[in-house]
Amino acid sequence: AGTTITISSNHWMMAWTGLEINTLAIIPLIPKSHHPRAIEATIKYFLTQSAASALVLFSSMTNAWLTGQWDITQLNHPLPCLMLTTAIAIKLGLAPFHFWFPEVLQGSHLITALLLSTLMKFPPLTLLLMTSKSLNPTLLTTLAITSMALGGWMGLNQTQTRKILAFSSISHLGWMALVIIYNPKLSLLAFLLYTVMTTAVFLSLNKIKVLKLSAMLISWTKTPTLNAALMLTLLSLAGLPPLTGFSPKWLIIQELTKQEMTPAATIAAMLSLLGLFFYLRLAYHSTITLPPNSSNHMKTWYTRKTPSTPTAILTSLSISLLPLSPVILTMT
Repeated sequence: AGTTITISSNHWMMAWTGLEINTLAIIPLIPKSHHPRAIEATIKYFLTQSAASALVLFSSMTNAWLTGQWDITQLNHPLPCLMLTTAIAIKLGLAPFHFWFPEVLQGSHLITALLLSTLMKFPPLTLLLMTSKSLNPTLLTTLAITSMALGGWMGLNQTQTRKILAFSSISHLGWMALVIIYNPKLSLLAFLLYTVMTTAVFLSLNKIKVLKLSAMLISWTKTPTLNAALMLTLLSLAGLPPLTGFSPKWLIIQELTKQEMTPAATIAAMLSLLGLFFYLRLAYHSTITLPPNSSNHMKTWYTRKTPSTPTAILTSLSISLLPLSPVILTMT
């Protein structure tokens, strides 16, 4: 309901109400396990989102005071525009406002972490899409490149799968923020494809009950087929051709080149190599047969568990959508 209210509203107060409903709806799901880390994650999430919501409200009131407009698309003054960009960056977890996001994901259950990484990012991103013509290109480009750099750099030494996927999310949001002013539809497409791939990864990890890399080393004994599919999905998230994940990065770099932003496109392409490293590490861990010190681990019994239908469909989409890129290009 909160997402629907936000994406369908024209008035700032309605959009703010939708964001608040969303925040209040997800809060009971985070501390479901009653673990101290989950309680800590809930408090961090609540405080961060409250501050961001207050800033959204303040920016919309300032805009109404300066321009006499409550319409979302009429964001004409630079001051409320700056405040709104900052507020949405906090809500999305764009660097340098990203510190809460990996910690909250680490304290959540995998399915809750999936909701936080995908569905909860949609309403703030919609607000950015609706106000994209008024936003400051320099500020957004800076936020985007910082997110790509930090998302890739800080994911390198992580051993927890949820934290790795959190930094992956920050990096992908950087790609979306980079192109949102020039081609909002392309940014939305990148978000949708990212959602499909991330959902497939989270559902696969939830199925094989893997929370850290050392557990992933021996998970092949449970579901070999799912692990092989997980490897391909992770490589798709990394943006390797001929998988689906290559499509948004290719289209975004093409759009940036058209807009004569070749330096930004070059930096983005170089920074994606950082992400590629930790995706390759995850993929390697998901397909290795046994760890070197296998005597210290109990091998789990092989069971004939077939992946659920949603996981199978999303994994197939994550691997095979690249040939449709010409059709997608005509749509954007």
